[in-house]
Amino acid sequence: ASADEALAGARDIIAERVSENIGTRNVVRNIFRRKAHLSSAVVKGKESEGHKFESWFDWSEPAMRAPSHRILALLRGEEEGVLRVHVLPSDSDEAYAALDKHYVRNSTEAAEQVRMAVHDSYKRLVEPSIENEYRWVLKERADREAIKVFAENLKQLLLAPPLGQKRILAIDPGFRTGCKTVCLDAQGQLLHNETIYPFTSVREERAAIAKLEALVEAFHIEAIAIGNGTAGRETEEVVQRCRFNRKVIAVSVSEAGASVYSASDVARREFPDYDVTVRGAVSIGRRLMDPLSELVKIDPKSIGVGQYQHDVDQKMLAASLADTVESCVNSVGVELNTASRELLSYVSGIGPALADKIVNHRNLHGAFASRQALHDVKGLGDRAFEQCAGFLRVRESANPLDRSAVHPERYALVERMAKSVGTDVQTLMSDKGLRTDIRLQDFVTADCGMPTLQDIMKELEKPGLDPRARFEVFEFDKNVTRIEDLQPGMVLPGIVTNITAFGAFVDIGVHQDGLVHISQMANRRVNDPSEVVHLHQHLKVKVLDVDLRRHRISLTLKGVE
Repeated sequence: ASADEALAGARDIIAERVSENIGTRNVVRNIFRRKAHLSSAVVKGKESEGHKFESWFDWSEPAMRAPSHRILALLRGEEEGVLRVHVLPSDSDEAYAALDKHYVRNSTEAAEQVRMAVHDSYKRLVEPSIENEYRWVLKERADREAIKVFAENLKQLLLAPPLGQKRILAIDPGFRTGCKTVCLDAQGQLLHNETIYPFTSVREERAAIAKLEALVEAFHIEAIAIGNGTAGRETEEVVQRCRFNRKVIAVSVSEAGASVYSASDVARREFPDYDVTVRGAVSIGRRLMDPLSELVKIDPKSIGVGQYQHDVDQKMLAASLADTVESCVNSVGVELNTASRELLSYVSGIGPALADKIVNHRNLHGAFASRQALHDVKGLGDRAFEQCAGFLRVRESANPLDRSAVHPERYALVERMAKSVGTDVQTLMSDKGLRTDIRLQDFVTADCGMPTLQDIMKELEKPGLDPRARFEVFEFDKNVTRIEDLQPGMVLPGIVTNITAFGAFVDIGVHQDGLVHISQMANRRVNDPSEVVHLHQHLKVKVLDVDLRRHRISLTLKGVE
């Protein structure tokens, strides 16, 4: 209809061609890679509603240096409608100059139209498109880093020191609904359950103390496991007022994921006649005995030891956590005759279907006498046996190697080693002097090199050794039970409950974990909090600051003995 409309149409055609040009997009990508800033601003009117994101109401930093936790925090704020997030170069001048150099050849009126079209293409088409690409790149990087942290935390949690086979009294604390109390035998089987109400009146408290003393006596209890959730510290105080006639340790145990387990098919299959509260208390007690065996029954994402686990790529997260669980189970080893279906399913080469067949065979025919007896399980072929046998233990087997991590395919080799020094396998495993007499180089073959032989000798020295650390009892400061009790400068005992890219969360017994920021971990630069602390580590921390309004506690490891 007019010259202006014709020119506008021509500019639109040019803008589209520019935006689709691979060279143009690569130039802009390079500028984003070098110059992009990750910035956020609060959405007008969302200031009070989004107060937990107030640190990011006006934020900007180079995108490539942004840590994973900050990227995920900003994206979550955007998802919740509190923040506006952009990933853009601080200005467009470099992009305009680069594109002008490529497309604008002279200073004619036609060239000016081309310049206008190029600038419009960048602002309207190219920049938003590359921003979306770059946001995806940042998100993927943040996901991978967050999942790595999650997997490392899960590994540390699964490999936490076990108390071992002890008779346990486990308590799932509660104020109004009472404390669900269960007694377990040394194998984790439920012997007794009831509810006590120590917080309803002085009379009920005395009755609860008397009941706990009676249960400890009646069931020969050796340790008390107390859930660390609501009323956990108060329940510990009640237990401390008990006068037991035997030595009994009381331990605070993480409840994370216990409610998920108690409502699961696994729990219903184990305890069909009991409600979820009893199942949850049993889980707390069993976690004290053997964290690995109990936690494998729970979806790893429900254990709560990561950061922003609901924001990362769920498929990538699930695969990483499954690999972590399998690695932990295989590194510790599994007792074939007592392992649950869930634990067996994580052994290399087995999986859920074969785990069911193994347990059903065990229930029908009794305990396995040896590793070789696995061949009797229908559906378990030679390939599966080859993969799983080295990670399974049969402690009552007549063959001592069945109690070790030596694979059955190497049994004949060990027998030859024993014969070379004139003894049998059992004596070789118990006599260090005989083992030092073996010339390993004599046993090197095409399929068994020196590293394998050295691994076998280490295993013969300590067959079936559990790689997990020794269990240690921990106590919170008895004078500090609420966040209001905290004062800056206090030095308190704590337990590391979670590790993130920006620091570690520590439970100091006030129902709110405190944060040791990465900058407060040492008098040096720390790149990874895992360099300094590990999950469930017992340590002492100093209180830096307490924000009662936001329920935030700042802690430090600096200057603490």
